[in-house]
Amino acid sequence: MIVFLHGVPETAAVWRKVQAAIGVESVALSLPGFGCPRPDGFGCTKDEYVAWVAGRLDQFDEVDLVGHDWGAGLTYRLAMTYRLRSWVADVANIMHPDYVWHSIAQVWQTPGEGEAAMRRTLATPRETLADRYTAFGVSQEDALEMARGQDETMGGSILSLYRSAMPNPHDDWGPLTATEAPGMVLHATGDQFSDEARARDVANALGARYHPIEANHFWPYQAPDRAAEVLTSFWSSVPPGR
Repeated sequence: MIVFLHGVPETAAVWRKVQAAIGVESVALSLPGFGCPRPDGFGCTKDEYVAWVAGRLDQFDEVDLVGHDWGAGLTYRLAMTYRLRSWVADVANIMHPDYVWHSIAQVWQTPGEGEAAMRRTLATPRETLADRYTAFGVSQEDALEMARGQDETMGGSILSLYRSAMPNPHDDWGPLTATEAPGMVLHATGDQFSDEARARDVANALGARYHPIEANHFWPYQAPDRAAEVLTSFWSSVPPGR
């Protein structure tokens, strides 16, 4: 089964165009707190999300896992700790030992400042909030979909997730080791949150392929057809019986 993991501040809807383009059965998971409720007692830490996803993957015999943004971070961890048929993920630089979080993440990670920033975001008219995403090459329709998906539950989930990943994901999840399952690091060439050199370093450390794609950060919205071509080609190269 092909399983997609979304990122921040997104819901599973970010994958709808890619799912349509690949034209085969797939599942886009909704991470707790992102367009859906959180289970009682769920703390929204990175390790809790990994365990939650692993529990969902157990229902499938074979999994081709694809992650974007924080979904990519979870994918890298699962690729090293869970049996997959294959995996694909972007923003590999977040797994580099020298990674420093971007300025928005640093605000979210700061108690008080993060909460204030979330309140300002939620108080922003959705049309205005959508304009921020169109600057990344996202269509107005898709940008509005992203903006409308944000609520207090998502905001709190984001703060907890980022605060569980300080100073960076590698600090808890490193060192990186080659994965048993074939993997591919996608690098969106226009992604301001990615870094080509570090993405290549992480791909090498994981024994994965490296593939650039001409798109911005939100490539599942912006370049679904091209992404489907890249993904389908990769999956067809995975040996049978994986």
